[in-house]
Amino acid sequence: MFQAFAQRLYLRIWLAVVGGVAVLTLLVGLAWKMAQEHEVRNSVQGTLARELTVTDANGAVVLQGSFERQRRRSGGNGSNGSATDSLRFAIQGDDGQAYLLEMTPHRGRPPPPPSPLDISYWLRPPLGFVWLLGLVGLAVALAVFPIIRRLLKRLENLQRSVQQFGEGNLAVRVPTQGQDEVADLARQFNAAAERIQTLVQSHQSLLANASHELRSPLARIRMGLELMGDAPEQRSAQQEIRRNIAELDQLVDEILLASRLEQPDVDVGSSEAVDLIGLAAEECARVDADLQLHTTALEVPGIARLLRRAVRNLLENAKRYSQGSISLELLREGEQAIVRVQDHGPGVPPEQRERIFEKFYRLPGASERSGGVGLGLALVRSIAQRHGGSVRCLGRSDGAPGACFELRLPLGV
Repeated sequence: MFQAFAQRLYLRIWLAVVGGVAVLTLLVGLAWKMAQEHEVRNSVQGTLARELTVTDANGAVVLQGSFERQRRRSGGNGSNGSATDSLRFAIQGDDGQAYLLEMTPHRGRPPPPPSPLDISYWLRPPLGFVWLLGLVGLAVALAVFPIIRRLLKRLENLQRSVQQFGEGNLAVRVPTQGQDEVADLARQFNAAAERIQTLVQSHQSLLANASHELRSPLARIRMGLELMGDAPEQRSAQQEIRRNIAELDQLVDEILLASRLEQPDVDVGSSEAVDLIGLAAEECARVDADLQLHTTALEVPGIARLLRRAVRNLLENAKRYSQGSISLELLREGEQAIVRVQDHGPGVPPEQRERIFEKFYRLPGASERSGGVGLGLALVRSIAQRHGGSVRCLGRSDGAPGACFELRLPLGV
């Protein structure tokens, strides 16, 4: 029986409620009994016999007998009536003659109301019911609160762990306590999280190893291509092969970097103060983009190699789809540095502006000849998150056709 209560949380809650109501019922009965006894002590019920002698002015006995004093109740003969101050004396003489003597209060002086200092004032209805009901509610709340709080605290821990797991922390686990339903749910979550972490790590390891092994055949193909010579009739084919090798080499490099960024415990470089203006100027000169500065100095703490890759990917993505010039703006907004890249391409539909940051996702109708496999923007988001920043896709600020990518990085000051 005790094992059933230990394994079933609802049974413990039910027992706490029933126990609280039972205890409060006993308290209510006890308080009500005390009120009734106090009421009886303050009122005279029934009869009380006394001897009576009436004499004249000379001391001669005129009437001699016994009487009974009765106290009447204004509310009738029931127990709910309230006692009055009227006294009735029933006198029985020695000669057998019956006499009735009644004393009533003066009409102009009603009996005083019950004083709040008297305990019966607080025990009689309706005040008695009010504070008794309040006492019942308070006792039940105090009895059930520790169980409910303990349950909710464990559920809050489970909720925080699930949230952290969903945000990418695959190593998070929930502490298991007890043998009830919440403990069983925590154990199931830990087992599922363990399996998912193992599968993800196996996938990342396989992807990294496969990408690393691709570098060897690519190097041999590049070497063989150089040994072929530079004959005029083979020049066009060699250029196409070199372009494909460069795309494969870039793809392998992006896959390796993506797999490393997905693992928080992997060292991808040391953090330092990075001059965004100098970095952006070099990358803009590389793709012939316009650099627009709205500040004279802009440094952010981060890994220079990763920040350069993020800016380069944004510029190359803009150049790939733009049908005109591309621009890069640098500005400071509060405690954030903003890198804004704008192009004159077809733009990104609003419903696709979040999905383009997914790995290997490309817009519908994108030609493979345009280059890219859908990892560039995903890497930008991973790098931004690694530095505590964010990236998003917007429309151009001037309303012209094209896309605008905004990278925000904390200044760390």
